Amino acid sequence: MITLSNLLKKKRVIIFDIDGTITKSKMPIDKTMGRLLSGLLAEKIVVLVSGEKYALFRKQVISKLPNASQILKNLVLLPTNAAMFYVYKKRKWVRLYNIKISKKEEKEILKQFYTALKRIGFVKPKHKYGKILEYRGTEVVFSALGQKAPLSKKNEWNKKHDVRVRIKNILEKKLPGFDAKIAGLTSIDVIRKGIDKAYGVRRVRKYFHIHTKDILFVGDMIFPGGNDYPVVKTGVKCIKVRSPQETKKVIQFLLS
Repeated sequence: MITLSNLLKKKRVIIFDIDGTITKSKMPIDKTMGRLLSGLLAEKIVVLVSGEKYALFRKQVISKLPNASQILKNLVLLPTNAAMFYVYKKRKWVRLYNIKISKKEEKEILKQFYTALKRIGFVKPKHKYGKILEYRGTEVVFSALGQKAPLSKKNEWNKKHDVRVRIKNILEKKLPGFDAKIAGLTSIDVIRKGIDKAYGVRRVRKYFHIHTKDILFVGDMIFPGGNDYPVVKTGVKCIKVRSPQETKKVIQFLLS
């Protein structure tokens, strides 16, 4: 049960994770969430942060916002766990920074992934739904069933076969310059050490010249090892949700 305080309504910036928080994994937001986010954008600055690529932010969220042209100036995008920063200016999205992983570093990360998967005896799925390992320029992502696996298959794997903690522990010993974060139902994001959602929060705070107390973070992976957990160390108020339905209640409260 989420306990909400009227003090939350004074927050100027609301930061949301995407998958598991405002929508199901890789799925577009529904009409109700689109309406609620649009209402929030009319009143506050909204930041979206996720391990996903920039293109998915547009597909999952922006394309589903009613009255988008009037409210996008209050929206900030932080793709690939805040390794990128986008703002909307003069009717177009402008990237302020892009912290890349080099091709040489990618090769080493992939090598360590293969070693870790072999060590734990990971069995590749009989049917793959896209790439299991993907280089996104700013991160390398492991998805146990492939990047495009249906939600039902992801849920099944998560409940019966989740070995990501073991993989993560091996990777972090072998890749001292990088962090491995458990994400979604089947993924691990490997990103440059220090570049995470906490880094994104600090960049948002600096960009808007605001205090920590003015920010609220909402996410579903706020636990040790989860890719939302680094935000806790920033001192920002965090609300852990279990589903987009709980997030809707939070937004409804903020708008009430």
